[in-house]
Parts: sequence; C-alpha cells; structure tokens
Amino acid sequence: MYLTVIAAGNVGKDPEARFTPSGQQVTSFSVATNRQYKSKDGETVKETVWIRVTTWGKLAEVCQQYVSKGMKVLIEGTLTPDKETGGPKIWKKSDGSPAASYDVTASRVVFLSRSNKEEEFEGG
Repeated sequence: MYLTVIAAGNVGKDPEARFTPSGQQVTSFSVATNRQYKSKDGETVKETVWIRVTTWGKLAEVCQQYVSKGMKVLIEGTLTPDKETGGPKIWKKSDGSPAASYDVTASRVVFLSRSNKEEEFEGG
C-alpha cells in the first residue's frame, strides 16, 4: 500500500536544516492548513491543521534557500506516523490544552507566490 498526502497552506516558521552523518541535508518546516465551514447551527467554524514537513537532499537544499515564514506552499509526500502512537504527534501546549501535528516527508514542494506564479521542485 502507498499513501500520498497533498496539502496547501502557509509556512509557520523559517526552515531548519541539519545534516546526516553521511553529509546529506535534511530541512524541516511547518505548514498550517486552514479550512472554514458552517456548523449545523450555522456558525462559522475555523480549523487549522499543522503539518511538519521534512525534505531530503536537493529538495532540502532548495527549501532551505527559498522557503520562509508566511509563504504559501503546496506539498506532496508520504505521511509518517508517530512511532509511539501510530497517529499524529500529540503534546500539551504551555496552557495545558492538547495539540497535534502530522509529519509528512515531502517528495514535491510547490512555491505559491502572491503573483500566482508557481515554481515546483521534486526530490529524488
């Protein structure tokens, strides 16, 4: 079986780069996806889902150079479950409320600019 995730949203913070012992670059950043809908009561509900994106190799280099907080991106990749829970990563915020994020290893990142110009980079 194979699971592909495609998501579009805003980058939550500037990317962080690191290197494996063999020298391969790994770059990570977070993306907030937003959706808005009406509840049964007619109230507007706003929902944000956070995705932690990891990129490798050449794609990691490109993301480190061009991705920045606030920019819109589209990512495509494989969902990576939390090793402890088998689902999303769950933690408690500083105020004690629960929070969760999903981890995706991206094979493709599309930079969506304000001018509707798109650039696409694939790993591999």
